[in-house]
Amino acid sequence: MSLALVRAARRPPGTERPPPGSPRARTVWLLDLDNTLHDALPSIMPRINRAMTDYVMRTVGLDEVAASALRVQYWRRYGATLLGMVRHHGVDPHAFLRETHPFPDLHRLVRRDVRLAHLLRRLPGRKIVVTNAPAAYAGGVIAALGIGPLLDGMIAIEQMHSAGVLHPKPSRPMLAKLLARLRLPASRCVLVEDTVENLRAARHCGVRTVLVSGIAWGGRPAWQRPRRGQRGIDVHVRSVVQLARTPLAGRTHAH
Repeated sequence: MSLALVRAARRPPGTERPPPGSPRARTVWLLDLDNTLHDALPSIMPRINRAMTDYVMRTVGLDEVAASALRVQYWRRYGATLLGMVRHHGVDPHAFLRETHPFPDLHRLVRRDVRLAHLLRRLPGRKIVVTNAPAAYAGGVIAALGIGPLLDGMIAIEQMHSAGVLHPKPSRPMLAKLLARLRLPASRCVLVEDTVENLRAARHCGVRTVLVSGIAWGGRPAWQRPRRGQRGIDVHVRSVVQLARTPLAGRTHAH
């Protein structure tokens, strides 16, 4: 498995990575990006969905309604529309990612929460973004959020492949190989996500899990929202900025 870890920007003085034996080095936070570290629903996701629907229309020859339905079907079945397009229509994954994430104005669309940087500074341990988004887009979001110096790296969808085949979240083999590549025991890791299926896959691999529900699930009726204690969810928070207050922030290494 080729799994390159894209390093974050150089850290300013005072934010250097702690020594391996220190308490702050014991936890590794695997952080999702969209609708976890920032709210992508108002401006970003509609544009991505529109671009993906247009791509499906051009490639498969469907009208807008059928193309949108197929886009959603592939996303639900494979965890990423890209996988369905590659498996069933032979598209070039790099072309798909490039054409479906056209964001020359990304810096204006990202909603920046000043509390996020404060949370990342307080949160003990290493922080790595793990996202099904392409690297160029993810890097742009991280830059717009101003959190690059506070991260230890980023793994985007291009790095989630084995033998030339993409395996994005919620692939269990991908996650297991990711941990092996980073030389991390699952018990030291915490996946922070807004997608329940991804959390369940991680929990099956022994990774602790945190559901962030305030963005992607906030508009749904209470009875539809996932709850703490459901299969695959160890901790449930509404906002990622609440992470430092959870038991996992101080006791992950003990599990």
